[in-house]
Amino acid sequence: MAKNIAVIGDSESIKGFAAIGMDIYPCDDNENAPHLFRKIADGDNYAVIFITEEMFGLVKKERKRYEERLIPAVIPIPGVKGNTGIGIKRLSSFVEKAVGSDIIFND
Repeated sequence: MAKNIAVIGDSESIKGFAAIGMDIYPCDDNENAPHLFRKIADGDNYAVIFITEEMFGLVKKERKRYEERLIPAVIPIPGVKGNTGIGIKRLSSFVEKAVGSDIIFND
């Protein structure tokens, strides 16, 4: 049963997560990102995969396989290059689906 947390992204953005016990998977080669993501998501080791927003965009096709599954939860996080807003937009859409209204932004 998956129980660990993985973090995928460029090495500069994710190295601090190792200090708090998360498994990190640095990927500074954008072409390798889809393969790395599939390898981690297909394994049965992780309940949660945090992925930098930049890499989240690079693995769009691969992410589709996991959107209807409960595990692993794939959660975008900002990287050192800044926040693109992908994570908060995604959270807002999930909340809106769950409660029928956007209670985060009240738009």
